[in-house]
Amino acid sequence: MRFQTLFEARWIFAVLLLLAVLSLLITPWLALLFVALIGYTFAFFRDPERTSPDDPEVVVAAADGVVVEIAELDETEIVRGPMRRVAIFLSVFDVHTNRAPIDGRVIYREHHQGLCLDARNPECSEKNEAMTWAFENPRVTLVVRQITGAIARRIVGWSRVGDTLAKGERFGMIRFGSRTEVYLPLNATLLVKVGDRVAGGSSPIARLS
Repeated sequence: MRFQTLFEARWIFAVLLLLAVLSLLITPWLALLFVALIGYTFAFFRDPERTSPDDPEVVVAAADGVVVEIAELDETEIVRGPMRRVAIFLSVFDVHTNRAPIDGRVIYREHHQGLCLDARNPECSEKNEAMTWAFENPRVTLVVRQITGAIARRIVGWSRVGDTLAKGERFGMIRFGSRTEVYLPLNATLLVKVGDRVAGGSSPIARLS
């Protein structure tokens, strides 16, 4: 457990603890339900340490979850050109911390208001609330998008423009089910396919040319 991650759940813990105490006045069995929810919240906000590959050409997953889409399209916000998008769906059982896919400096961070469609819906990439990031080093500029889902309602950014992050270092999180996308140059070699499960900060998803 990391304090920074658990701190994001402070109001959830406070409300559940209050409900657990009040429910004791009704029935202990109801209190057990809220105790179980407190336990689940601790599990959801877990934040394990990860080891990233040393190879500077390797790009790692920015989140835990399942690869649900790989598509070529124009990235219109930062690179403004064709890129390959690798989308990862995070269920409510996955670790929701987001991690830098490469060693690099944060050169862009922008929050976008939007809807909260199911994060498995391809339309959520354009319509949902999101935060777009760009990481740059002498080799490449990569774009990462944190996208809310049907349950998620809060995107958290811990890093700022100008920060230099090591590959696998945490830059934010999304609370509850969501989607994280990594935009790669077309000449990068993919190391994953749709359906693969990846671990943020440690699973290689591509190799730079």
